[in-house]
Amino acid sequence: MTKLVYPAGATPLDPDEERGLLLTHITTRGELNRWEQDNIVEALAWLEKTRPSDILNEPFIRTLHYRMFKAVWSWAGEFRHSDKNIGGSWHQIPMALRELCGDAQLWLQLKEESPDLIAVRFHHRLVTVHAFPNGNGRHARLMADLLLTNILKRPVFTWGGKANLSEPGEIRTRYIEALHSADKLNYALLLRFARS
Repeated sequence: MTKLVYPAGATPLDPDEERGLLLTHITTRGELNRWEQDNIVEALAWLEKTRPSDILNEPFIRTLHYRMFKAVWSWAGEFRHSDKNIGGSWHQIPMALRELCGDAQLWLQLKEESPDLIAVRFHHRLVTVHAFPNGNGRHARLMADLLLTNILKRPVFTWGGKANLSEPGEIRTRYIEALHSADKLNYALLLRFARS
């Protein structure tokens, strides 16, 4: 594989992670995105068939990532083993996910926030944990959609019109800006983007 070019806001893979690519014929970022998307379509079919509701736990979070990327990456479903430009220390990932899932269950029980805000907050925190070497944004968006449909019984987000957020462009820029705003606990931009 040739050196991958990453869009703004993306977290580069380290050389060990890049060696986990199962499809050695891939030479461009576009080819990689296409193969990953094909694998995600398979994961969506699995979700449609299984309709899981017990999703707020580490085993499901890992299983979903595995299902989304298992045909492309050898480390699919495995937590990262290096620190990145986002997320805490890789050693803290299991604890951070347990805390996030516990918080989300509390938000659901208290019913003090709208379903959209619960899903957006969950999405943002999952992105911030950055549990995996690659695919964290796509995984977190799908997890938020599952939270909406399978638990809150609401329609999925449109995420900027379902544009390919892996590609550089105005919609990805808006998404990254909304995430940065959520870093300051201002979820208005991310809520608006999620339903745009």
